[in-house]
Amino acid sequence: MRKYEVVFVLRPDLDEEKNTEVIEKFKGLIESQGGEVLKLDKWGKRRLAYEVKDVREGFYVVLHMNAESKVSSELDRVFRITDEVLRHIIVREDE
Repeated sequence: MRKYEVVFVLRPDLDEEKNTEVIEKFKGLIESQGGEVLKLDKWGKRRLAYEVKDVREGFYVVLHMNAESKVSSELDRVFRITDEVLRHIIVREDE
């Protein structure tokens, strides 16, 4: 298994309950595919560097995980089709 750092930005108009629901969805996806969530940081609302889909702010979440490469591929696919996610990036950490 490899270590990954995942950063994703959620739409700012979501309430706290919906944010938690979306974050738990991604955590559950990682764990159901055999991955392990090491750390989860909710940075909260921050101003974006540039406008994305007519939005100037976003709710940032940083997640560290151990997983196989197929898990990161599936996570990337689900990020792309989830309407609540403005942007995401998955980076493999070197050991």
